[in-house]
Amino acid sequence: MAFIDEWNNDSAYVEVKTSGSTGEPKRMLVEKRRMLNSARITCDFLGLKPGDTALLCMSTDYIAGKMMVVRSIERDLQLIEVPPSGHPLNLELGTLNFAAMVPMQVYNSLQVPEEKERLMAIRHLIIGGGAIDEAMEAELRTFPHAVWSTYGMTETLSHIALRRISGPEASEWYIPFPTVELSTTDEGCLVIDAPEVCAQTLITNDIVELQPDGRFRIRGRKDNVICSGGIKIQMEEVERTLKPYVRVPYIISKRKDEKFGEVVVLLTEGSTDELRAVCEQHLPKYHQPKVYLHIDQIPLTETGKPARKKIEDLIAGK
Repeated sequence: MAFIDEWNNDSAYVEVKTSGSTGEPKRMLVEKRRMLNSARITCDFLGLKPGDTALLCMSTDYIAGKMMVVRSIERDLQLIEVPPSGHPLNLELGTLNFAAMVPMQVYNSLQVPEEKERLMAIRHLIIGGGAIDEAMEAELRTFPHAVWSTYGMTETLSHIALRRISGPEASEWYIPFPTVELSTTDEGCLVIDAPEVCAQTLITNDIVELQPDGRFRIRGRKDNVICSGGIKIQMEEVERTLKPYVRVPYIISKRKDEKFGEVVVLLTEGSTDELRAVCEQHLPKYHQPKVYLHIDQIPLTETGKPARKKIEDLIAGK
């Protein structure tokens, strides 16, 4: 594994690259000691102990895969590696105490009975790298062990907060790690102060609702706000409203407009006429798209997230 060679070299830093969901991927250097801090904090939170088994099923080109290796080093976990794929549980791997997956891997595993059974047997499953569909979350809520949604980014060396999905403790609120202090900007964007994993205070583009005890929930991203005729529309909120009624891939975006400043655009791999009817029935008037566009395949990043900047550029050219 090339990452092990990089980890064991004389440098105090590791090179990582961002996912590129809001622009072009960028490379950055992070401190190994802070990666170890992040690993320790996660392992402590989940109660992982030496000898526990951990599954590496994501690419070590990105922070999520790298951190699974570092957690195994920090806590002396028994790391089981499988090639990154959409079906990481297509082989019998024995008892797994800990695994990290992206939503697509979890979704695929839920569709195959043998893989679903193995997924249910994982003692601690963390899911990150993208939004978790409501239907999938409802299914995961019945799992017998701990399933968590993660909040974080490359700059915070993976996650700084977890939200329980399974069991009676399931919640829509993320719980930050004890070493993390949170606040918000005047615009409602989350501000992260996590000195053990990030040298600088980080102002995110995530608009949140923050409780006095530090718990928070995500409303959407600042750069995903559409200002149309003086009304602010959150792309993610429109997408969530449509989700129960749409079975084809779609995404909400925006385009500059002379009259309104910006207008709502719906991009879909399905029928624009059908989507127009759904929007007119289920969305408030001012949230309804002004433009409906068909595309053969919605652009995604290397990690499977919607490539929103690329989508906006694509729409601007139409």
